[in-house]
Amino acid sequence: MSISSMSALHDESIASWKTNAAYWDNGIGQDGNKYWKRLQKPALERMIPFQQGADMRVLELATGNGLVARWFAAKGASVLATDISTEMLDISARRELPEHKGKISYLQLDVTDPEELDVLAAENAGGFDVVMMNMAIMDISTIEPLAAALPKLLKKNGIFVGTLLHPVFFNSGTRRSIQIVDGGPDGYPEIIRARTIEKYLDIPPYHGVALYGQPAQQVYYHRPLHELFSTFFKTGLVMDAMEEPAFTAEDAVPESIGATPNFTQLPPILAFRMRRVF
Repeated sequence: MSISSMSALHDESIASWKTNAAYWDNGIGQDGNKYWKRLQKPALERMIPFQQGADMRVLELATGNGLVARWFAAKGASVLATDISTEMLDISARRELPEHKGKISYLQLDVTDPEELDVLAAENAGGFDVVMMNMAIMDISTIEPLAAALPKLLKKNGIFVGTLLHPVFFNSGTRRSIQIVDGGPDGYPEIIRARTIEKYLDIPPYHGVALYGQPAQQVYYHRPLHELFSTFFKTGLVMDAMEEPAFTAEDAVPESIGATPNFTQLPPILAFRMRRVF
């Protein structure tokens, strides 16, 4: 894809979040949806080493409505919450609770712009303990500038934690299939759920929705695992944790046979942790 085409898609991505900001906020809410409560938050709690009384400095990228920033602040961290969308930042500030005052600050930031990242690193020369990007890597047109900036943004032994839609099971063209087999083990019909994956290595940017009914489609950027991880490895970061959180039977949605939480063997998201060791 040409540079001009990628630039146009990047501009479209920014415009879509401006349009979708209020709808997204309504869908996620103050305390998060099922994906946050059952998949993302448990994984982050295992990956991020909170210590009682420790002064943790956090840089959050693509904060959205501030859900993760508020979660960090509630644990005592000092958070710089950033987003390319001023609409999202305004919503985040309005969502802030009284007990979070002084713990969260806000900054408009384009994580695809090397110059903006360099300025941010220079203004925070001491570095951050944690750089966090929750469920946004697949929304970013290029991750190379971020990967290059992380060694400058992180303290030594600091961590970058990312979560995203699982590149294997959630990409353009993946099809869900459901078979109902009569005479299952308990005498009732057995429901077999699967996903058919035709393409994985080479999938161009595509349009989709995160929340059904949102006003504008957004652009998704697919990266196979080797491409995703090697981008960070090339800058000297080391991956020391990875999880593939999945829903369980208690998350099932009986009234919607094709709902993602019913596919308990196919993880919807991928979570990973990279560390600056030098």
